[in-house]
Amino acid sequence: MGSSWRCAWTRWSRPSTRSAEVPAGSSCARASSREEPRRAWVRPRARTRTPPVPSFSRFPSPRARSPRYPPPRALPRPISWASTPSLTHLLSLSPLHLSLSPPGLLQVVKQCVRVPVFVMIRPRGGDFLYSDREVEVMKADIRLAKLHGADGLVFGALTEDGRIDTELCTALLAACRPLPVTFHRAFDMVHDPQVALETLISLGFERVLTSGCDSSALEGLSLIKKLAEQAKGRIVVVPGGGITERNLQRILEGSTVSEFHCSARSARDSGMKFRNPNVAMGASFSAPEYSIKVADVAKVRTLNAIAKNIL
Repeated sequence: MGSSWRCAWTRWSRPSTRSAEVPAGSSCARASSREEPRRAWVRPRARTRTPPVPSFSRFPSPRARSPRYPPPRALPRPISWASTPSLTHLLSLSPLHLSLSPPGLLQVVKQCVRVPVFVMIRPRGGDFLYSDREVEVMKADIRLAKLHGADGLVFGALTEDGRIDTELCTALLAACRPLPVTFHRAFDMVHDPQVALETLISLGFERVLTSGCDSSALEGLSLIKKLAEQAKGRIVVVPGGGITERNLQRILEGSTVSEFHCSARSARDSGMKFRNPNVAMGASFSAPEYSIKVADVAKVRTLNAIAKNIL
């Protein structure tokens, strides 16, 4: 009660019930003029408390980590292009399906690894002919990726006749600078790959990712070698597409390249105990609902060892 109320002392005079004719020296006159103290309680204004500022951090500070959020562990550093991860929104999809929409993914990855992280800029799946609204999305994704610490960016755009969209690429490159930029496997859909390579060099791309315009890097190995010889160090030709520990040595030795790109993924069973077999979150050709694609550390180490023996 003491914390909610405050008291005040006041002095008051009991009103006289006798007339003014009462003799001045009588006891009644003395009693009527006597002042007595009395305690009075005064209700204060409502107390206002400043509520604690809520924390919007998704993860606790390093000093307050719980077993549920262990400290980030640095992944083993692979070699060459494998040491520059290409970050996409959903790792269970092809690297060309979605761009990095939530910046939280990039922030967490940057906390967990010590290697450069390149962010894929791709607003949708399908072809590489983009509308004006999709271009706005790509530019917004570039700004967000740079804001949240991307070390490089990856994108590609074509015209309707299968050539490099020089106008759009010039605008996107200006938005990406000063970060390095890679032209992704949209290159494999061009009409003339050798002409397209010269266009990318003139635009200022640092790398081009390609499977040799074929279903996999192994199938397109002959074209990858021709492109690497044509580049002559002006741009880095990076083979990618279906590269595994079983074919990496053949691809590196047959193409004379110094970098490569691979997913190095494996499937992990879901931790869900209750499973509804009647519902699939996606199309029928999508990945199984209770199977998760994750980066396989063992595969990364194996690929790293193979590359070190060759490069």
